[in-house]
Amino acid sequence: MRQLVVTSGKGGTGKTTVTASFVALAGGLVIADADVEAPNQHLLLHPRVIEKKDYKGAKVAVKDPDKCDQCGKCEEYCRFDAIQELEVDETRCEGCGVCAFVCPTGALRLEEVTIGVTMVSETEYGTFSHALLDIGAEGSGKLVTEVRKNAEKQVQGEPILLIDGSPGIGCPVIASLTGADLALIVTEPSVSGQHDLERIYDVTRHFGVKALVCINKWDLSQEMSEEIEKYCAQEGLCVVGKIPFDPEVVATIKKGLPVKNLLNTRAGTAIADMWQTVEVIFSKNNNWRR
Repeated sequence: MRQLVVTSGKGGTGKTTVTASFVALAGGLVIADADVEAPNQHLLLHPRVIEKKDYKGAKVAVKDPDKCDQCGKCEEYCRFDAIQELEVDETRCEGCGVCAFVCPTGALRLEEVTIGVTMVSETEYGTFSHALLDIGAEGSGKLVTEVRKNAEKQVQGEPILLIDGSPGIGCPVIASLTGADLALIVTEPSVSGQHDLERIYDVTRHFGVKALVCINKWDLSQEMSEEIEKYCAQEGLCVVGKIPFDPEVVATIKKGLPVKNLLNTRAGTAIADMWQTVEVIFSKNNNWRR
């Protein structure tokens, strides 16, 4: 099994649309959505959930009022202001456990709490692993790792695990990329697009994951697209696709049509050509790790 992560240094570049199109083109894949804070791949794949589980990935302090002698040490030592007037505010608690450590009566303890849900679903194109983190909850990187583990369990002879990565360069992105064979970075022709391309490329390079680049909506600023191509040439990055701006893509998504309908657009044709290139690159390289 080889793992391809479609990622981006910022949100809004079209990463999820590119991933969904790849899913429709390839068929028979195992798919994972690693954006657990604001997932939207399910909006394109229309999955049917077959397994749903609560995810307990964090601990918070819990107080037993019968044991509390009102000494105030917990409030004094808490560095996150999670204890006010000797009551625990779970939204502020970081689960460090110092309150339980300093409590002389054992009135405080750490308990695991549910911070989200994991799901495994069926789609027209293959098995889909995804999740949703509770609002304000910590631990998104851990939840991404759980999503990938669930996806890997579903792999039964499928050649590729396709991961819709998280945007940015934070913990969820690192969890998306770690152990992957190849990353496709989707960028856009803007100053911020190039800046964030450079940031996410640094992350892939740090973790030894070979990267390719796709410029989405390249024709909105041909000048910036040329700048991005120059940067990629200097860094030895291969630009495998240039997708034109196409209002039909937005119209297709707004109508809630099947994702395979995206392939009938101008942008879809460019994505199909890019997928052929990615497949060839995959087939010619057995050892991607640097």
